[in-house]
Amino acid sequence: MTTSLPEVIDETPGPMADLYGDEYHDPVYHEKAKILNRAIQEIGMGRYQWYLFVVAGFGWFADSVWPLLSGLILTPVVNEFKFTSPFLSLASNIGLLGGAVFWGLGCDIWGRRWSFNITLFIAGVFGLASGGSPNFITLAALIACVGLGVGGNMPVDSAVFLDFVPGSHQYLLTILSVWFTLGQLLSSLIAWPLITNFSCSPTPENPACPRESNMGWRYLLFILGGLTLVFWALRFFVFTLLESPRFLVGIGRDAEAVEVIRQLAAFNGTECTLDVQELQAVGAVKAAAGSGASTPTEAGESEMPVVEVIEARRRGVLSSGSKWNTSHIRALFATPKMAYSTTLLIVLWGIIGLASTLYNNFLPYLLQTRGAALGDGSLYITYRNQLILSVIGVPGAFLAGWSVELPRVGRKGTLAISAGLTGAFLLATTTARTSNALLGWNCGYVFFSNIMYGVLYAISPEIFPAKDRGTGNGLTSTATRVFGVIAPIIALYANLTTSVPVYIAGGLIVFAGLLAMLIPYEPRGHVSI
Repeated sequence: MTTSLPEVIDETPGPMADLYGDEYHDPVYHEKAKILNRAIQEIGMGRYQWYLFVVAGFGWFADSVWPLLSGLILTPVVNEFKFTSPFLSLASNIGLLGGAVFWGLGCDIWGRRWSFNITLFIAGVFGLASGGSPNFITLAALIACVGLGVGGNMPVDSAVFLDFVPGSHQYLLTILSVWFTLGQLLSSLIAWPLITNFSCSPTPENPACPRESNMGWRYLLFILGGLTLVFWALRFFVFTLLESPRFLVGIGRDAEAVEVIRQLAAFNGTECTLDVQELQAVGAVKAAAGSGASTPTEAGESEMPVVEVIEARRRGVLSSGSKWNTSHIRALFATPKMAYSTTLLIVLWGIIGLASTLYNNFLPYLLQTRGAALGDGSLYITYRNQLILSVIGVPGAFLAGWSVELPRVGRKGTLAISAGLTGAFLLATTTARTSNALLGWNCGYVFFSNIMYGVLYAISPEIFPAKDRGTGNGLTSTATRVFGVIAPIIALYANLTTSVPVYIAGGLIVFAGLLAMLIPYEPRGHVSI
């Protein structure tokens, strides 16, 4: 039984209503979220959020670089270690799957800060180590460990950013995908000279490819692993991440949530009128109504000074409200509309994950083999084309950020249109009869796929409520990673010299665009809770 609380607070001021209206199943958390939304909007978009835009963008960067890397280094690694090519992508995606599950669900249990500060460290350390791999088994194991860190970046970092940005600036979550495209650009820019100039070229007469003449892919791993560690150091030593206030109120730590809001205001050089009594008043109404929907503030805490409450809460790593159970998953299916929305988002991520992984992870291989068939398959041309494709993707992030705010288009319309065009250009690659024609069709594919992913990475966190957002992000990421594991298995038995995998991938993405229109929530014009 739900309890309305009109006597406790007013609606969040301003033109933006919250996404759920009066339909959310936990009225206490809902009202507290409205209070926090009002406070963050009052503080406004300031220095802290812009710094967070940069350090959270490091997660998008890593999520672009490391999954792409298995494709960038595939040709020289196969030449050196002589293995069946899809196994490297399989190892990477198994690691990404584990990371999505562990960090996505975990950040709703122990909070955002631990996950935010550890994931890049794991990716950097194992990425750096993988450059010294003496054989394929070692390389595959280390790349899988990289995935354990990288797989948590998107579920955690999108939740972190959205927890602090005012509702009027939520569209910036879409523009954060510019870091994704910059990751593609930088890794391709580095890979082009390294792999072209420091890779061996085996021939039927001399098939051996010794390490000393094939160091390009190792240099690439050393550089990108070191860069990832630099990004981690900037997060850990330079930027201080505040714990999510929405996470804190979700587990009953109202005093800490208020303190975080005050620290945010102080960092931005503004003031905030939020008082802990506003949040505790909601809990008092809940206690009077006998509702068990939300985690209450502990008994006696309301009489304690805020500083004492915070110190008491920090005695352990995990809070008293941190439990490994299915409550966060159940919350995402609490009403028929939420269950339908969550299920549809999981299906969307799964379909796009299967199609994109099937095509993207083998794009350098496809560019080389198709280029060779068209009389232009050198490593130089292959990685030059990969760099061109990476450049094409950069403006897509800004176009996505603009289009999601258009009336009658919004998130759903942008996702549907971009997915449809992504699939269409992908299908068109099968008509290429020259190397330049293949490159041209792939330019269209990469441009619109970056728009598609920019919106997809934003719409899911915006729809999921903050106290369960990590779990929701984890479920959707798990779906795309599961199918990412399936994609290289398909490639093991598929004939990549034919157009059949391309037809399958293109058709799936077009179908995903149609499904996007069925999402029951449109975040444009609404503030997330």
